[in-house]
Amino acid sequence: MTEIETGRAFVNGIDIYYEIHGSQEGTPIVLLHGGGSTIDSNFGRLLPFLARTRRAIALDEQGHGRTTDRDQPITFEDSADDVAGLLRELKVSQADLLGFSNGASVALQVAVRHPQLVRKLVFASSFTTRAGAQPQLWELIDQADIANMPQALKDAFLAVTPDPVKLKTMHDKDAARMKGFRDVPESQVRGVRAPTLIITGDRDVTRLEHSIELLRLFPDARLLVLPSGHGDYLAEAFTAPADRDYAEITARLLERFLSDNNLNGEGT
Repeated sequence: MTEIETGRAFVNGIDIYYEIHGSQEGTPIVLLHGGGSTIDSNFGRLLPFLARTRRAIALDEQGHGRTTDRDQPITFEDSADDVAGLLRELKVSQADLLGFSNGASVALQVAVRHPQLVRKLVFASSFTTRAGAQPQLWELIDQADIANMPQALKDAFLAVTPDPVKLKTMHDKDAARMKGFRDVPESQVRGVRAPTLIITGDRDVTRLEHSIELLRLFPDARLLVLPSGHGDYLAEAFTAPADRDYAEITARLLERFLSDNNLNGEGT
C-alpha cells in the first residue's frame, strides 16, 4: 500500500491542498494538473506507479479541487508562484516538475520565474503559442460554457468540493485564462536551463510540428511522442478502464528520463 500524506498550506492568499505519495528520499516530482481538472482526475492512476520509486507531490491549482480561490483571475504566472510558495512551505529546495496541459504552462513558468527550484521539467500535452494548438481547440474555447464542460471533470470537482457555484467559478476563470492566452516569448523558452522532456500524443491538442519546434527551442530537450490522445497516456478521467495499464508504461518512461544523467547523448 502506497504511503499518502495529505495537507494544506496557506500560500499567496489561498489554502492549497496537496498530497505526498511515497516516502523515498531524493528529488521529489511535483505533478501539476490541467485546466478544469483535479489531482484525482489527471493523476489518480499514475501516482501509485510514480510513488514506487520516488516521492510524488501533487496539488490542486487555485480554485480547483480542494484548493480555495482568490478574488482575481487564474493565471499561469500566479499559479507558478503558488507552486514555488508551496515548495518553500514543504522545505523542498529543488524538484522535478511534471505539468500536463495547462499544468505544463504553469510548470514552464515555474522554470522561468523560479529556475533554482526546477531540476528537470516534463512539458506534457501543451504548447507555448496559439498556433501550436490544433485550431479546433480555440473553437471549443470560444464556445466554452459550464453546460458543455465534460461531465467527467464536473464529477471529479464535485466529488471533492460539492459546490456547483465554485465549480462554475472555476470553469469560467479557466475559460477566461485560455481565451486570453498569450504566446510565451521564445526567449523565455530558450532560457530554461532544466533538462526538459516534451511529451505529446500523436492525436493530441498540440500540433506535432509545434512539439518538434519546442524540441529545438528548449536548450536541453528530448521529445516523446506516444500513440495517444489528450491524456490517454496518463490513464486520466476520460480514458476507458482498458487503458489503465498505460499509466504504468508512462511512469516507467518518466522514471527513465528523470534518472538519466546522459541527456545529451553521452554514454549509453
